Amino acid sequence: MISEKDLAELENIPYEQRIERVEKLLEGKSEPRAFELGLLLALKMGQEIREGKELGSESGDLVASWSGKHPDSVVEEAIAFAKEFLMNPAKLAEKIKSGVLSSDNERRSRVEPGMTEGPEAGKTEGGDAAANAGDEAQNG
Repeated sequence: MISEKDLAELENIPYEQRIERVEKLLEGKSEPRAFELGLLLALKMGQEIREGKELGSESGDLVASWSGKHPDSVVEEAIAFAKEFLMNPAKLAEKIKSGVLSSDNERRSRVEPGMTEGPEAGKTEGGDAAANAGDEAQNG
């Protein structure tokens, strides 16, 4: 799974290497999440935009390669995530934060009273990473 920490680390490496990094994280996964595929697709689309190529000229092949490998619903969701990364990265970052925070709260509620989980339970790392990844793609 690609975590917020992975997204934060992506901010600190050159754009082309970000794609390689995400590809490596997804390598060998039999069932990647739609969000993870969407992140890769958004990065590929951003690269096309940066290089002045027609949108979909290379990223279309990526999506086509997912056919048969992944359920249609996952592919459709990945495309929606990619679009949201490119069009409204801040909104997606907020969704990620709220999802991570709510799962942290659920975990904490299952911990016995008086016990804590991690140094600062409930805090997330790199919360703006998704927003920055999308901004990078849009701004070149």
